[in-house]
Amino acid sequence: MKTLNKIVNKRATDDFDILIFEKGLRAKDLLIYPDLDLMVVILNSGKTMEIKISDFKRLKKANEKQLKNWKMIDQGIGFRWEELDEDLSLCGFIKMSA
Repeated sequence: MKTLNKIVNKRATDDFDILIFEKGLRAKDLLIYPDLDLMVVILNSGKTMEIKISDFKRLKKANEKQLKNWKMIDQGIGFRWEELDEDLSLCGFIKMSA
């Protein structure tokens, strides 16, 4: 007899996941400055994070129009560049900035 494991919602154990999924930290906006090799994530807490575009292979190769053509994922837990097939998470940004 074959049994399927049920997926059960568990509490986050990673501090960054707790901030995002239990405390509600979200990205509000993403500002991109290709000439400065810079992305600035604006958080709903009012804080900002700066990340280098060149840290991401697909983004590094993109032109300005492609870089600015992003969509927010699930009300601010990440960003998606459809044309570049790139997804970046808020959790990943926080870990890079820490």
